[in-house]
Amino acid sequence: MGTEIYSHLLIRSLYQPIDAFQELAKVEPSPMGVLFRYTIWLLLLPPIFSLIGAANFGWRLGADEPLLLPTNSLVLISIGYFLALVFGLITTAIISSWMAATYGASANFGKHVALITIVGEPLAIASVIHLFPDVFVNLLVLIPTMMWSMYLLYKGVPIVLDTPPERGMLMASSLVGWLLVAAVSLLGLSMALWTLGVGPLLGV
Repeated sequence: MGTEIYSHLLIRSLYQPIDAFQELAKVEPSPMGVLFRYTIWLLLLPPIFSLIGAANFGWRLGADEPLLLPTNSLVLISIGYFLALVFGLITTAIISSWMAATYGASANFGKHVALITIVGEPLAIASVIHLFPDVFVNLLVLIPTMMWSMYLLYKGVPIVLDTPPERGMLMASSLVGWLLVAAVSLLGLSMALWTLGVGPLLGV
């Protein structure tokens, strides 16, 4: 898939997702090409916005005073944030490709990477709200954005992966289940590491 074509699909998926998915279904993109030309740059946005916002204003977690962390801690957290996003996207694409045989879908790994990238694109763009690091305000923006990403997932799976709508719905639901388990596991791992002294000291 040419650079200009996929760039067009990324933008078009935000306002004409069905047409963008239909175009993506016709090609077999290179997974490494998608990952390094587009996915990585999108995944850099949330950690960068979070780092800038936290360094300038501190996170507001409901207390009177914002949580201000040393620069080295913020950098480490941002790196961990980025690595977690990369790991989450790649493993989701791998699991999606693995599920393909069960649901009669295309197993082309490039399509799975491209689809998951498009599904996560609204969240990456909406992460600009991290520049105003207030938990309540971030939730107000990111929750509806997450709903839009889920809509893209449910619409995109049957079209891009060429599977019947009913199977596509089941496959998308399985992927949502995997993402929920992964998110809870990540929270538990983060808390365990922080209580062991790896990361910022939050008094836990």
